[in-house]
Formats: sequence, C-alpha cells, structure tokens
Amino acid sequence: MKKLRIYSILSIFLLFSLSAMAQKVVRYDLYVKDTLVNYSGKEKRAIAVNGMIPMPTLTFTEGDTAEIHVHNEMDEPTSMHWHGVYLPNPEDGVPFLTQIPIKAKSTYIYRFPIIQNGTHWYHSHTGMQEQIGMYGAMILKKREDDQDNRKGIDDLPSIPIILSEWTDLNPDNVHRMLHNANDWFAIKKNATQSYAEAIKEGHFKTKVTNEWKRMLAMDVSDVYYDRFLINGSSEQSLSDFKAGDKVRLRVINAGASSYFWLTYAGGKITVVANDGNDVEPVKVDRLLIAVSETYDIVVEIPEDGFAYEFMATPEDRTKNASIYLGSGVKQLVAPLPKLKYFEGMKMMNDMMKMNGDLDDMGMKMSMQRMDMNTVMYPEMEGKGMQHGDHQNMDHSATNKKDDKAHQEHQGMNHAEQKQDHSGHQNMGEHNQPDTTAAAHAQHQNSDIITLNYGMLRSPKSTKFPEGMPVRELKFELTGNMSRYVWSLDDKVLSEVDKIPIKKGEALRIILYNNSMMRHPMHLHGHDFRVLNGQGDYAPLKNVLDIMPMETDTIEFESNVHGDWFFHCHILYHMMAGMNRVFSTEGQPDNPKLLNKEKAYRMLQRESNMPHFMIQNDFATNGNDGELMLHNARWQLTSEWRLGYHDMHGYEVETHLGRFVDRMQWFMPFIGFDWRYRNLEDHGPETNIFGQTNSKHERALFSAGFVYTLPMLIRFQAELYHDGNVRLQLMREDIPLSKRLRGGFMVNSDKEYMADLRYIITRHMGIRTHYDSDMGFGVGLSLNY
Repeated sequence: MKKLRIYSILSIFLLFSLSAMAQKVVRYDLYVKDTLVNYSGKEKRAIAVNGMIPMPTLTFTEGDTAEIHVHNEMDEPTSMHWHGVYLPNPEDGVPFLTQIPIKAKSTYIYRFPIIQNGTHWYHSHTGMQEQIGMYGAMILKKREDDQDNRKGIDDLPSIPIILSEWTDLNPDNVHRMLHNANDWFAIKKNATQSYAEAIKEGHFKTKVTNEWKRMLAMDVSDVYYDRFLINGSSEQSLSDFKAGDKVRLRVINAGASSYFWLTYAGGKITVVANDGNDVEPVKVDRLLIAVSETYDIVVEIPEDGFAYEFMATPEDRTKNASIYLGSGVKQLVAPLPKLKYFEGMKMMNDMMKMNGDLDDMGMKMSMQRMDMNTVMYPEMEGKGMQHGDHQNMDHSATNKKDDKAHQEHQGMNHAEQKQDHSGHQNMGEHNQPDTTAAAHAQHQNSDIITLNYGMLRSPKSTKFPEGMPVRELKFELTGNMSRYVWSLDDKVLSEVDKIPIKKGEALRIILYNNSMMRHPMHLHGHDFRVLNGQGDYAPLKNVLDIMPMETDTIEFESNVHGDWFFHCHILYHMMAGMNRVFSTEGQPDNPKLLNKEKAYRMLQRESNMPHFMIQNDFATNGNDGELMLHNARWQLTSEWRLGYHDMHGYEVETHLGRFVDRMQWFMPFIGFDWRYRNLEDHGPETNIFGQTNSKHERALFSAGFVYTLPMLIRFQAELYHDGNVRLQLMREDIPLSKRLRGGFMVNSDKEYMADLRYIITRHMGIRTHYDSDMGFGVGLSLNY
C-alpha cells in the first residue's frame, strides 16, 4: 500500500511536470514608437515596433502560452489584435470592446494559450495605426507529433510574405477625403472616367447612363498609394534557393484597403492553406488575396541560374511589389495591363437599378465563381468573362489533362459532391451556381485558372456535432461612394445594439452584398465554415471576401464567451460603420473592461466620426465658399458669397439636414438665410411664382429638402418663414476631362451660375465663373 501511494505521488508529479513542459511560455516584448520613414522621397510619420516595419514576426508552437508585453512609448493610445487567433475574449485586443486602450507611456500584457496552428497576423485596432506600420506576421507551428502534418508540405522551408501599402498622406486625412467625395485619388490613378475620356474611347453613352443612374465613376479601390510593399520594401531577393526547390510562402495581406493579385514567373501556384487552415492542395495560375486574408502557397523553382519573380499587384494595377526566388538572371512576370474602366462602367450600368439596388441575379451568385470585374481585364480579352470554377468549362483537348488534375485537387471525385450531366455542382440551398448566359460565357476558352472559394476544400470534416441547434441570421451589405457611408442593413454601428447569441449554438449567417464594392468580412475569435458546395468538408476561414451582387453563407459555432467583433476589414469601411458585435448571453465579467456600456458607446462613436470640408474661391468679382461638417446621417453646411463690384454685399446660407434613405439621395433640412446687397435703384423683384422676392435683403428661417436627381443633379426645395418658396437645380464637379470640372446652378429667384475649375493640386485649382449677381470672375480655388 505504501509503495502504491509513492507510485501515485510520482505519477501525479510526472503528469504535472509534463503539463508544465507542454505549456511553454513564449514571451515577446514589443516597443511601439513613433518614427520617420521615406518610401517616396519624403519623410513621413509612421509607427515602428522594435524599430521595424512590418512589426516583428511572432512564432509559437501549438501548445505554447503566448505572453506579449506591449510597451507603448507613443503619446497616444494603441492596441494589438491577434487576427484569426482563438483566445479568451479579454485578450482579443479591440479597444472599448474587450479592453481599455493601452495608454500612452504604459505597458500592457496579453497572455493566452496557443490552441491552433497556421499563418496568422497581428495589428493595431486603434484608429488608423494599422495603415502606418502596425502590422506583422504571427506564425503558429504544428507540433512535431501532430497527426495532421502533411509530408512534402509542412516540412518545406517557409517564408512570411507580408503585403502592405504606403500613403504619404495622413490616413485620417485620407478618410476625410473619401467622405467628401474628393476625386484626387482617381486623378492620381488615371481613373477619372471623364466625358472627354469617354468620348475618346467610344463610351459617351456609357458615361451618360452611369450618371443617369446617379452613380459615380467606376473604381475597384478607394485610395491612391505611393508605394506597395512586400516585407517592408518594393523589391526583395531570396537567393538561397536553387532549381527544384519548393518553398512555402505564407502570404498575409496586411494592407489597409488594397487587394493584391498574386502571380509567379516560375509556373503555377499551389494553394495549401487559407486563413491559417489547411486545404486540399489546388493548383492555379493566380489568385486575388483580399484585405486581411492569408494564403499559404507552394511554388517551385524550375531551372538553375534564374531568379523567378513572385509579384503582388494591387487590384487597381497602379504599381506592384516583387520578391525573386533563386539567383541569376531575373525571370519576370508579365505585368497586368491597365484596367478597362469604361467596360466596368458599362457592366455596372447593367447591374444597377434606378433605385440604387443591384440586379436580382445577385441572389444566384456566390463564392467568387463569377468575377464581374473580368470585363475590365485586358489579359482576358477574347476569353469571355473569366471564371475560376474550371469544372464547368468546355476545355480544349490540350487542357483536359490539366483540368482532370485540377478536379482531383479539389476533391471533385468525392461521392457527396455529385454533379449533373451539365457539369454544374449541386451547391445546396443557399449557394446555387449561376446558370445565366453571362456565366456560361465565362467558361469558354479561358486558359488562366484563377482561384475562387468554390475550389477550397478542408482535408477533414468540419461539420458541427449532431444535434447542435443552428440559428440563422441575414445581413445585407449596404453603402454608397458619394458620401462614403458603409453599413449592414443600412445601419452603422452607432445605430445598433449588440447581437445576442448563446454559447453552444451554431450561427448560420447569410450575407448579401447590395453595394458596388467588395467587402472582406472578418469575424474575431472564431473560424467559420464557408458553405461552398464541399459538404462536410467545407473550408474554415475567418475572412470572407464578398463581391458585389453575391449571396454567401457562413456558419460558426459559438464556443467562447464574450463580445466578438464582426466587420469589413477594409480599414476605411470599418471606420465608416460597417461593423457588428456578437455578444454571448450570460458571459462572465471582463476584468479588463469594467464599464462595458460606456465603453461600447465609445466604440460606436469611433465608427461614426464627423468629417470636415472647406473650400473657398478668391476671384476678381468676389469671394465665395462652403464649409461642411457631416457624419453618417447628419450634415451641416454653410455657404457664403461676398461681392466686390456688381454686387456689394454678402450672403450666408446655413442648413442642417439628415439623410433618411438608404442611398442618401434625400435629405430634409432646416436652415437660415442671411443676406444684404447694396444695389442702387433696385426695386421690388418677383420670383417665377410671382412672389415678392427678398433675395437682396433677407434674414429668414427655412425648411426644405434636397434630392439627388438623375445625372447627379441636386434638386432643392425650400420654404421660408415669410411664405416664399425657392426651388433650385445644381450640379458641381461635372468631370469634363481628367482635371477639368464644370458646374451650374439655376433657381426660382431667377439666379443662375456656371463655372469651370481646373484642378492643379489636391488643395488648389483655377476657377472661372459667371454669376447672375456677381458677374464674371476668375481666380484661385482652395479646398481642404
């Protein structure tokens, strides 16, 4: 009995020893400092961590405990979010949701177990800090005894590849410019799509139709960037590899708003993991990695004596960044040609209804199987609208061998994935394949295989346990470019409460993108199943890129208590309000966030900040300008005119309004009009309704509305407290050429104006105009 007791004590001691050894604590110290960088010939402010941009790569092995000390040496708060990592909610790193911000000149400790593996990353979740340097790779390795280790893949040399972008502008200013519909970025990208350019390319009707439907110019990205970076530079060489070597590239899109095309000069790309989760290997020619996604890809170096280019090209194709694998003469990827914007505009005209909704055919599209933007890709010319789902294609004889291998990579021979005789997969209730003529056209004669989500398949079952309750939620992705408001179900975060969920249930979320932009939707703290037709082997992801008109379905198990952020990962869309919070019922108190209600109000306020704009014209006949302060719903504007010659006097009109419709075309307002004109011998005047007009001397309150008509003309109706009515038509910023803008105004007070403005820089232009009261003038136009 005594020996048995000793053996028991020794066994318990050994068990605890092994447990302590298994739970190895891996500590990192991260020192966050302001710094200066020069990516484009100008020194600009950035944020470096341990003196590095990107931030240091953090490496752990499954079973470790991460202990990360963040030393904030800046004069502003910060935070760290561990993107795609399973962890206790208080460690998730979202200020005002899971913790208080890390105060200036203080240290904060994150500590959590590593219970998964894969390619992940980490970044600041405070303001716009992610845009200016606070992003880095986080690699979670498999244990050596992991039964899921894949020979020939997991034992390959691996290299983190962090994609990002740089702008010399303050990102807060970038955000402000986007909200003010400033088209400087389009000018820099040669993407203005003006009337002169439309006529030159034979698309005048396309341009007119576009504006008739009240749409702005076509674009695939929001921001012009000065540089694009791979691991912090535009070009990098990895010369240690030789012919026959295979390399695993852990690609992370840490860009704030840029999607990247990935292409390789050495042949095909083999995708082996996505968002930190293994997938059955699939070979493609290229893929588009969404903002915040990660892809593990394997590339092979074909011949000795050459260095093969791996290139990342932003979706707008303005620049690129590359690394070279191998040594010797550089073998280059053919650069992607400039987008055919007017072809995209024509496609968009067909998709958009007059009420701002997208065509109903969107309910039939899912999983990126039909890339509507293909019409803009010159490299696909003559190949129809390119489609990545090659199992539906009518291949030539020379392509059948590759197609058979491609199907095998996707696991298309599995019994549960039955196809009908036309080659279409049975996608289930929520994800029906598109069978329109446009989709059929995509399948013809394309020899470029592009990855889509339908090609991803988990190597093991991801189905939920039997009997787990499943609750269904639906969200519509909404927004508009004219005021840069992005939302879910036409509500920004400041207008909604948290969404209650129960721990132990499964959530099925159906997402329909009814906007003209792609949205990479990210769920914190969980992976979700992507219902892409792979049945029980649906891939696991934590980011889903949803294209315009698509309806996609994801499922996740609510298995950890807390408040979990769900948002678009385009930084400027997230900060504009495209967020929600899933909150488990009965969750324990968060010791890092004592007043959750107050903190949530702070988070809501951060997603609906006011934006400021001012412009002023210094002309020979007077001075006129406008000041505007606005957020997602409210807009305060004040316009003024000071006359020098024909009109001695001043006018000031101030309006406070609220947009009430989804497309923000309709805004009721209240206002005040104050004016005085010292004109000799002017008698009483009447407006077009025969009412005695007070336009030369007025101090009146008013109420009215503004409505955007076709051709982007603003119709304004206003009733003054003296009973007078004023109706007005106005259009500003008509894109006549790349830098030339026109405008006009006419109203029922018999006033009218026409102007031309030539844009010189972001803040300055030359303007000439004729005003019925002020006469002709020319001068300098300044704006901010």
